[in-house]
Amino acid sequence: MSVQKPLLIAITGPTAVGKTSLCIELAQQLDIEILSCDARQVFKELNIGVARPTIEELAAVPHHFIANKSIHQAYSAGQFGREVLSFLEQYFKSKQAIIMTGGSGLYIKAVLYGFDEFPDVPEGIRQQLNEDLEKHGIDFLVKELEEKDPEYAKLVDRYNSRRLIRALEICRSTGQPYSFFRSKKKRDNFFDHLLIGLQRDRTELYTRINQRVNLMLTAGLLEEAKQLHIHKDLNALQTVGYQELFAHFEGETSLQEATQLIQQNTRRYAKRQTTWIRKEASEHLFHPSEAAAIMDLIKTRLSI
Repeated sequence: MSVQKPLLIAITGPTAVGKTSLCIELAQQLDIEILSCDARQVFKELNIGVARPTIEELAAVPHHFIANKSIHQAYSAGQFGREVLSFLEQYFKSKQAIIMTGGSGLYIKAVLYGFDEFPDVPEGIRQQLNEDLEKHGIDFLVKELEEKDPEYAKLVDRYNSRRLIRALEICRSTGQPYSFFRSKKKRDNFFDHLLIGLQRDRTELYTRINQRVNLMLTAGLLEEAKQLHIHKDLNALQTVGYQELFAHFEGETSLQEATQLIQQNTRRYAKRQTTWIRKEASEHLFHPSEAAAIMDLIKTRLSI
């Protein structure tokens, strides 16, 4: 008789859908811990703008991979995946399950499936892409990626110039979409996983996003962004919520306009997340209010 593998319960959903409170509730009931797979919450200098769980929420259940890196450190989905696997090897010695939650699709895939090896890229291609970014702006790169690899364009953080350039240098050098080289073979993990997607009606979600941005500003996002402005060119800060305020500080927009842009860009990001989630987690989609049904599903997988 085979021994049941430990279970990684991956709960994902678009920004502001309500992942944090639900996952804490489930983790408390199951007496397990939470592993964050948020590409920005890993940075200790970022707090309000990335909707990091509150001190009370972090104290309610042990959390991992939150505020454990610096914005001055280069960090990738591949590195995250390797570190999580190392952590899980130790964690599963004493626990049979863990909840991994966040909305960063690349980070989720890095843990569940890993990435394939990519071909080498001539330095000239990378240099040309950096020149294109400087001359034409990030939207120029986004448009090219949409044409050459629409699948990855739906998933990537479009404010992350490093990821855009990484994908496009593969596209330009090989003539193949970046997606062609990603996760072609599923890794044989030492754990099983259950992927659950959270969703809300679009109007409901967009209202929550708009309200969250207002609450962030009330909580001190403007002051947080001012302290980070000097580091605006770092990769970790090429993200919604900070870039719009940096433009405001530089006189390009009013605070009201910057706020509206944060809300608009966050809604756009949530739309892309929702598309990915409905595809990847199509078997198990729930409204965040369906905690009981989600718990029943988890218990079935855990045989309890």
